Amino acid sequence: MFKAILIDKGETGHVATLTELDDARLPEGDVIVRIEYSTVNYKDGLLITGRIPLIRKFPMVPGIDFAGTVEQSDHPDWAPGDRVVLNGWGVGEGHWGGLAQRARVRGEWLVRLPEAFTPRQAMAIGTAGYAAMLCVMTLERHGIGPEDGDILVTGASGGVGSVAIALLSRLGYRVVAATGRPAEADYLKALGAAEIIDRAALANPGEPMQAERWAGAIDTAGSHTLVNVCAAVRYGGAVAATGLAQGLDFPATVLPFVLRNLALYGVDSVMAPQKLRQRAWERLAQDLDAAKLESMIREVGLSEVIGLAPEILAGRVRGRLVVDMRK
Repeated sequence: MFKAILIDKGETGHVATLTELDDARLPEGDVIVRIEYSTVNYKDGLLITGRIPLIRKFPMVPGIDFAGTVEQSDHPDWAPGDRVVLNGWGVGEGHWGGLAQRARVRGEWLVRLPEAFTPRQAMAIGTAGYAAMLCVMTLERHGIGPEDGDILVTGASGGVGSVAIALLSRLGYRVVAATGRPAEADYLKALGAAEIIDRAALANPGEPMQAERWAGAIDTAGSHTLVNVCAAVRYGGAVAATGLAQGLDFPATVLPFVLRNLALYGVDSVMAPQKLRQRAWERLAQDLDAAKLESMIREVGLSEVIGLAPEILAGRVRGRLVVDMRK
């Protein structure tokens, strides 16, 4: 038996409960992992609350990532005792995910945990931090370097934003952090932000072309925020977009793209190819300051997760929620 959060359809609709399950109920897969740590990401909040119908079949164990140790394996790449991490691949939506003490998954979904990280640190990074690294790598591939100017990070106090700031500052970029929580200014500056701006300045409809302010940006909001970000990026710049906290819409014009040679990159962490995942985790081991990572962590037990889901959707959670499966 193992503990897990299970989402099912009850008489009153979508219901999430903490329960105990038998190993026989684990879904198909060729590797069984004893999960040591998981996280609560924005998408996990959506899955648990049912605010957006992301779950493809019920019942479902949510949790889009986890870190732990292989217990059984019929996959040639993995053996008992291997330490692994999983991000994405539809776990928590179409396949039972990481908010449980055990998981059975396909071996090709797993990445070997870098020796630089403990399972706890890996989930302090989690899908949010891995996505942040993908965004940084995207700006680098576009050719934006520290000498080109400021990089804006929206949703700065959240998981993606926090790790993005820590990574960018360590790589030598000057980071501007947009947040709706001015009380977090000291936290953001400790991560490496050089300047803090109010997200309200970006959240409402604005002019399609605005004063050039940033060499590039990492956006987690979408909607009007992303439109205003694009309108103020310098000529030849780029935006890496990886979130939709404000909304799915993008009420923009083509003007900044055509007149300023702007590139807008969508950054997906769910179905990214294995080589890109491995490279992102290698870069995290190389470029992420462990002390700054520790400052982002709020550790909770599995029993606390359901109550925290609305908090993360409301933007009231700083940094990373790390779930200790022993609690």
